[in-house]
Amino acid sequence: MRKILLLLLVIPSVCLAQVPQAAHKYRADLVRASHLVWGLNAPIPAFAAQVHQESGWRPDVCSPYACGLTQFTADTADWIQMVYGVELGPKDRFHPVWALRAMVRYNKHLYDQTPGHTQCDRMWATLRKYNGGPGHWNMESRFAVDRLDRAEVDKTCGQARRSVKHCPENLGYPKRILERIQPRYESWGQYIHCN
Repeated sequence: MRKILLLLLVIPSVCLAQVPQAAHKYRADLVRASHLVWGLNAPIPAFAAQVHQESGWRPDVCSPYACGLTQFTADTADWIQMVYGVELGPKDRFHPVWALRAMVRYNKHLYDQTPGHTQCDRMWATLRKYNGGPGHWNMESRFAVDRLDRAEVDKTCGQARRSVKHCPENLGYPKRILERIQPRYESWGQYIHCN
């Protein structure tokens, strides 16, 4: 009995160790933005996993093409600000609250335009669109036998305008987020099951 109790005390601390300390700093902002746009059943663990993947919860990080907590490119930031600016506040890719609001809103925009059999199929496609641009996924889905099924659309990567060399990154993006990282944030809210 003592071993079981000790194990139960250790397991939560091991799970929390997988979540960067900075994530806890921005959790309330992510939850607030998610509930505002997606409602009370917002898939917050998936969004937290996405931020984890994009920046490791560091608001000052830049890649060759994108910057901030949610790694928006300048063009996408300009577009989302033009369309949803009143809701987002002044554009600043390096400001964590703006970045989280913009990511949640952009995900909802992409999700609403995505057909799918399941919530997983739709979020999988949403994440592929976020990572590689919606135009590529939309073109590739036209080649799929069943454009509502993520596996069928994934098979068509590289058959439209996208170079095949970009497929491993784009196909791996939703897998890392939904299958590998999301479980770390399962206690944060509505979980998207993909198995």
